[in-house]
Amino acid sequence: MPSLKATRKPRSSKKPAARVPLSGFCPRFHHAVELIGRRWTGAIVRALIGGPRRFNELLGTIPGLSDRLLTERLRELEAEGLVRRDVEPGPPVSVSYELTESGLKLEPVMQTLAAWAERWVSV
Repeated sequence: MPSLKATRKPRSSKKPAARVPLSGFCPRFHHAVELIGRRWTGAIVRALIGGPRRFNELLGTIPGLSDRLLTERLRELEAEGLVRRDVEPGPPVSVSYELTESGLKLEPVMQTLAAWAERWVSV
């Protein structure tokens, strides 16, 4: 019979990640949920996880999204530091949008939410 020492995993030198308590009101969490939960914002972030896209590519990727609302949401996401707008001088001028480092950190959150929706949300 092997000893317990032989079956234990080696201890990591890293400290475990601090857990954020989920009870009570947290202004940062509230702001984040309100931001990502705005109409079409989640779909825009999800589309940009695949890499940079031009404005019309985003419109074509997300059915039912108007150009006015896409413009508004992209400006909000840019102001929050989640999206970067890159302008390449022309002619013709080319504008693309991509997630910043903090925007890319939403990928696991979006994947978890997508899995939850597949399991629990009926459309």
